[in-house]
Amino acid sequence: MSIVVTGATGKLGRLVIDALLATEPAGNVVAVVRDKAKAADLAERGVELRIADYSRPQTLAGAFAAGDRVLLISGSEVGQRVPQHTAVISAAKAAGVAQLAYTGVLGGPDADFRLADEHKATEQAVLDSGLPYTFLRNGWYTENYTENLAPVLAHGAVVANAGEGRIASATRADYAAAAAAVLTGPLDEHTGRAYELSGDVSWSFAEYAAEVARHSGKAIVHSDVPAAAHLEILLGAGLPQPFAEILVDVDAAVARGALAARGNDLSRLIGRPTTPIAETIKAALAAS
Repeated sequence: MSIVVTGATGKLGRLVIDALLATEPAGNVVAVVRDKAKAADLAERGVELRIADYSRPQTLAGAFAAGDRVLLISGSEVGQRVPQHTAVISAAKAAGVAQLAYTGVLGGPDADFRLADEHKATEQAVLDSGLPYTFLRNGWYTENYTENLAPVLAHGAVVANAGEGRIASATRADYAAAAAAVLTGPLDEHTGRAYELSGDVSWSFAEYAAEVARHSGKAIVHSDVPAAAHLEILLGAGLPQPFAEILVDVDAAVARGALAARGNDLSRLIGRPTTPIAETIKAALAAS
């Protein structure tokens, strides 16, 4: 039996591997990757590599083995994820894995924004497969915002169409630690469960702007604009229209409370408080 992480060279995948290696022998950990060269550092740490691609189902036949505990990290290609994820689920079922954990979205079937649609379809496919499952319904990553501080600092504004809506974000490392916990904990404790994962403390865009100002020493304001105006701003900044529309739709979901806190599943799984947004902002500014 191995602990298998798909998408292991992505930002979240690497952090999950790190979290696993903090407690597990490297020989128990497998990284499923598309590009062996990009995973050379993982191999050097003793992690087994299995080469497969979500978009090429035939490559997934050797990705899993009977009894494996598998983390399916959702793909990044919006619009392609349902067939990609279904291919992974089929391969996991054929192999007879002991657990399939999936990184979905906060709210699961109740999530009412467009970016959730593929996650909801994937969860249903997992249920239909009959596999022992764990749903890791991740809230927003704080880095979704802190990795994009350059335009905020350049223009002195955090622009959104979320009103006073709040986001209970956490860092990728927080979510990675939760994934590691469910992959290494007792099977009977974690299978058949759906965890709603969000940060301990929620924040509004006005509070985010104030926090960036405090740590950067720059004047930063929160500019709340209508959805149509926000879309035009994003398109003017060069974002592709489908992606810009998704961001505007997410902000509307924030306004409805869809990404606010949902209990303490995340901090309970990782055994510590989630990372405060101020720490992530400080780290991002220091690295810029």
